[in-house]
Amino acid sequence: MSKKTDEFLRVMLNFLPSTSNAYKESIESHGMVLETVIIESIFMPEVLKLLSENRNIKLLESIFHYFEEVSNCNDDYLINSIFSVTVLEILGNDTTILGVAQEYMGPKTMRLQLEADRGLGRIR
Repeated sequence: MSKKTDEFLRVMLNFLPSTSNAYKESIESHGMVLETVIIESIFMPEVLKLLSENRNIKLLESIFHYFEEVSNCNDDYLINSIFSVTVLEILGNDTTILGVAQEYMGPKTMRLQLEADRGLGRIR
């Protein structure tokens, strides 16, 4: 795991402290940190819930500001193997959720999300 990927997981835990037990349980049950499993099954359901409620604006702004930082980092592994195939693809699964998410996305995150959709054959 790259340093940036490790940092991503730590930052997400800080944003979503209620996920810490599930995070630890995932590591214990798999015997290792499986980044995509943790992001897809632990972090993203919480992010999707926040987006569907669209009430905790400050937290959403902070998360998506961080997503923009990630989108602009120089770690290809984090962007292409982790972030795009988990966070951005999941955001594109529901057009209503994606519409809300786009209100918070920065320009690079928006571009990467569109690329993820195109990669899956979802042209928007």
